[in-house]
Amino acid sequence: MFAVIETGGKQYKVQKGDVLAVEKLDIKEGQKVTFDKVLLVEGDGETLIGTPHVKDALVEAEIVENFKDKKVIVFKKKRRKQYKKMRGHRQELTRVRIEEIVSSLKAVPKKEAPKEVKKVEKKAAPKMKKEVSAAKPEEVKKEPPKKEVKKAPAKKVSKAPAKAKTAQAAKPEAKAAPKKKPAAKAAAKAKTKTIKKEK
Repeated sequence: MFAVIETGGKQYKVQKGDVLAVEKLDIKEGQKVTFDKVLLVEGDGETLIGTPHVKDALVEAEIVENFKDKKVIVFKKKRRKQYKKMRGHRQELTRVRIEEIVSSLKAVPKKEAPKEVKKVEKKAAPKMKKEVSAAKPEEVKKEPPKKEVKKAPAKKVSKAPAKAKTAQAAKPEAKAAPKKKPAAKAAAKAKTKTIKKEK
């Protein structure tokens, strides 16, 4: 049986008897600590997954020691700027020993989940068939309007020659109008000649 716990912003997979180093806990050596942020519990073929934490699940542990980790060197340098900086850091940690994993909830076996999915698929399949059969009559009804649309453009084509005829009829009138203009000019010239003769 194992569990996944969260402490110090990190997650750890633990079993009974494991010894691990976690972020510092403000508890003295020899005292007990309880981790209540349990993300997952698995044992005897059953799995319990939290959302995000498993309810009523605990991991009990004992503090072995508080200590500092190995030194880490932090060195900074900027070339050609006469800048160098070196610092060291030792992270404080706590070593704990896992004593017991407690879970009072009943876990759902892994085998039951796929059966539920299959049942949902079987129920959904007949609905899809009904929708397809209902869609076919609508397509048949839409076909007759398409034939009517073909007749409508034929009428528009018959109107186009009528417009051409009216345009041809208008052209002779336009040609006749310029003929009258020269006659008017000739009459005006004749008047001016008669006026000059009288003088």
